[in-house]
Amino acid sequence: MSKTIMWFRKDLRLDDNTAFSEMIENSQDTDELVCLFQLNPTQFLEDSYNHDTFFCSLVTFVEHAKANNIVIHFLYGDVEENFIELKKTYQDWNTVYFNKDERGFGRERDQKMTAFFERNQIQVHSYQDSHLHGVQEIKKPNGESYKVFTPYFRKWLTMPKRPYEKTRRLDRTFVKLTHPLFSEGEKQFSQIIEKIELPFDYECGEAIAENYLKEFIKNHLHDYQKGRDFPFSDQTSKLSKFLRTGELSIRKVWYALNAEPDSDGRQTFISELCWRDFYNMIYHENPKQKTQEIKEQYRQLHWSYNQEAFERWKNGQTGFPIVDAGMRQLNQTGWMHNRLRMIVASFLTKDLMIDWQLGEKYFQQKLIDYDAASNIGGWQWAASTGTDAVPYFRIFNPTTQGEKFDSQGDFIRQFIPELKAVPNKYIHEPSKMPMELQKSIDVLIGKEYPDPIVDHSKIRSEILAFFK
Repeated sequence: MSKTIMWFRKDLRLDDNTAFSEMIENSQDTDELVCLFQLNPTQFLEDSYNHDTFFCSLVTFVEHAKANNIVIHFLYGDVEENFIELKKTYQDWNTVYFNKDERGFGRERDQKMTAFFERNQIQVHSYQDSHLHGVQEIKKPNGESYKVFTPYFRKWLTMPKRPYEKTRRLDRTFVKLTHPLFSEGEKQFSQIIEKIELPFDYECGEAIAENYLKEFIKNHLHDYQKGRDFPFSDQTSKLSKFLRTGELSIRKVWYALNAEPDSDGRQTFISELCWRDFYNMIYHENPKQKTQEIKEQYRQLHWSYNQEAFERWKNGQTGFPIVDAGMRQLNQTGWMHNRLRMIVASFLTKDLMIDWQLGEKYFQQKLIDYDAASNIGGWQWAASTGTDAVPYFRIFNPTTQGEKFDSQGDFIRQFIPELKAVPNKYIHEPSKMPMELQKSIDVLIGKEYPDPIVDHSKIRSEILAFFK
């Protein structure tokens, strides 16, 4: 008899969990199967929606596992020190399973811990589980990695995708161990949960994730191409928050898509899944991209760090209604419509010329679906500093973006109640309202709602000079 450990991370599900399924299939009936989650405080982003919602998902996962007679043990502290102590106590521990990270902090941790396991004669079984294709799977004919999305996408479409496989044999015996480390881990986990205070309802768990998937496929998939850009109607999938925690298998999403007839909406959504793989690969190829522009020629740009302007952007007080509505949606709900993410990122970097890294870090704090690769990729795209990014001379006009994607101002009025009485004619440029109208509807620009923080019409020449 020997012990086998399943180490959970951002894969908070039992269904179609590669490492978990492999452990069940490959272990002997006499093996003691142990499931654990390691809490590393250096990874915590406390007092953030990102942190709190992840731990809400973790609570739900622990309860789901318990309902299936699976105990999740908790460790707390330095990951290597935790495992050193475990090996000292449980000499019969000889195998570990986990779904690996391929970039960022997780990649470095996995490389370090794999070396530790191998030094201690612990067999390592690690798998790429979070994406349809891993970072090394799609290459140019010469073996190099792609830097441009379109040729990557063409190759990606031709590659076979691993099938969705429902996890079987949950009737295996999963043991519960007693150890001071686990007692401390459980205590720390409880203290983390007690501190969670979210200003909005947060739905999580495998069952909820599957419901979201079914609802999207049934009601929004085939209109996705047309409907995804309009924040008020909001026909996006909302699956990103479940994919970032691993509560939903990416293969289950692919399986559901392939059961549907073809349509423009389906093809567009498939390309979004490819963007997710593409940015994961880009992060692997550019490990410093969170704090460094990918395009070397732009690493010496003299970004602005105007704190007052940054605070106005964060709080939705720029005087540009579509920008402000997007930021208020983020602050109030922990989520922002994808079209708005592009608009507010362009505004911060091109209109205010503030460092994209500040915006990226703010999104990391607020987003309930924060994924480092996709978020950094999106910000470097908007700032024109990343791979296959928008050209620096392409600048979103926040007024025309609002007119195009929120023509009647319904979304703006939803999140900026002080503008509810503003007529449609002025909803995207309230500063142009005649003073008589401002007084008659009690919306004084500069008082109830701010004047525009910049003159967008003058930005283009400044940006061209800034980048050149």
